[in-house]
Amino acid sequence: MNVKILLVIILFVFIFNKGADPQITNFRIHPSGNAQIEPAIVRSPVDPNVMFAVAYTISNSFRSEGNYFTTDGGETWFGSDTCNSGSSTNNHGGDPGPIIDKDGRFILTHQGGFIVGMFSNLSTNFGASWTSNVLIASGDQDKGTPGTDDISTSPFYGRSYLVWTKFLNPFPIVSSYTTNGGLNWSSAVQINASPQGYVSLGADIKVNVSGEVCVCWAGVLTSSPQNEKFCGFARSSDGGNTWNVNENIYAMNGIKAASFQPWNIRVNGYPHIDLDKTGGQRNGCIYIVTGEKNLSPAGSDADIVFHRSTDGGGTWSSGVRVNQDPINNGKVQYFPAINVDDFGGINVIYYDNRNISSDSMDVYLSRSTDGGTSWTDTRINDHRFVPKTVTGAVGSGNQGDNIGITSIGKKLWPVWMADFTGKYQIWTAPINISEIGINQISSLIPDGFSLLQNYPNPFNPSTVINFSIPKSGLVKLKVYDITGREVEVLVNEIKAAGNYRYDYNSINMNSGIYFYKLESDGFTDIKKMAFIK
Repeated sequence: MNVKILLVIILFVFIFNKGADPQITNFRIHPSGNAQIEPAIVRSPVDPNVMFAVAYTISNSFRSEGNYFTTDGGETWFGSDTCNSGSSTNNHGGDPGPIIDKDGRFILTHQGGFIVGMFSNLSTNFGASWTSNVLIASGDQDKGTPGTDDISTSPFYGRSYLVWTKFLNPFPIVSSYTTNGGLNWSSAVQINASPQGYVSLGADIKVNVSGEVCVCWAGVLTSSPQNEKFCGFARSSDGGNTWNVNENIYAMNGIKAASFQPWNIRVNGYPHIDLDKTGGQRNGCIYIVTGEKNLSPAGSDADIVFHRSTDGGGTWSSGVRVNQDPINNGKVQYFPAINVDDFGGINVIYYDNRNISSDSMDVYLSRSTDGGTSWTDTRINDHRFVPKTVTGAVGSGNQGDNIGITSIGKKLWPVWMADFTGKYQIWTAPINISEIGINQISSLIPDGFSLLQNYPNPFNPSTVINFSIPKSGLVKLKVYDITGREVEVLVNEIKAAGNYRYDYNSINMNSGIYFYKLESDGFTDIKKMAFIK
């Protein structure tokens, strides 16, 4: 074979299989021989170095909830694929949910499997042992999601909640709470009554800065095509005893399907919610993401759509398309999970096949530092996988219904299920948010080097820095304080020729004058900016 042709082929293979940003390393949090799906993750309100992740674990007739812990900020993990509660495995049926309450107690919520109902277990020793199953509600229930009140000024501080769908007409979202680590739960309270022709599914929950409980869900058609048609929202200011309900805060066209092609898997477009509790300029904002298609701003294929409320859920913005690949390109994005970090950045992870001509899948992160108006996309997986049905899972085509994300300081901790190893396992990738703000906005070759003035300026908490480089090379973009001390390295890597935008979040900065400096191939330029708290 001609040497030049061979080199071109090798280069093509390298580009096609190029993994995530080289600074992003993937690993399994608990390698095992069991299938692990439906991951969720939370951090401790007591110790930020403690995180608790869960998964639905399956091996032939074995069913349980995996519980995985870190006490050193994610450096090392330990745990088990089994909830060692002493209960029959028939009392463990998936949809696991993690809670770390104000006292540092670990609460695990889950379905009952063949013995229907919602249950919880408590551990005070990092999963070494769990209490026996505590019944929260009997009967046919579905898709419970927990949350906890970690607002120290809230009158219900420390109360932990569970919301789920009760499979009995009118198929409502219901809620319960515990004040003692899940040893006892309140009687279930019906939040809403699904409109005729719909069921309410996929409830998610968060507690806002005033201790008010916020819940969202999807209104799903009972007739064909049986997908999500609107998003519902409710809030409670009395600790979940009574609810102010809006059945339809905005229209949607969800992707729910029993056989999502080309993988023949079950998917959903359920909403996922998070809140800004940073005390910054967007403090109290509520954000919801869903998987949608065939309704603007989503295209003809599955996209991730974002809505926000700046008045506590009273009114909602128009939708914003989160994923930044070309619209209607035949590529799909689904299973979003959302986290608002300590600096007000909005982080959404999801499955994505934009770069793939075959039937494989990537995992992407989209991040916004301006309240969801604009987004920067980053691929975070370093191996691809083919979505498929999990052997032994309940439900035709089931690969699990969700992935998850949390954050500690500057680091994001996403969790997702992928069968890189031939079996679904839970993977993660610690992501430094200081290193994901850069986005190439144009590949057109500029005439020369340039560093533009940041905007807005002054700023709080974020600003945009644009620069251009006329040829590929090492690019350094750094921030200095007024004394010349290096504050932060924003970019230090080889970049292709083009025009770039960096979304800078002012992490741990004091009010004052700062300088940012661009260096590349002998070019140097410095600009001044002001940060005002």
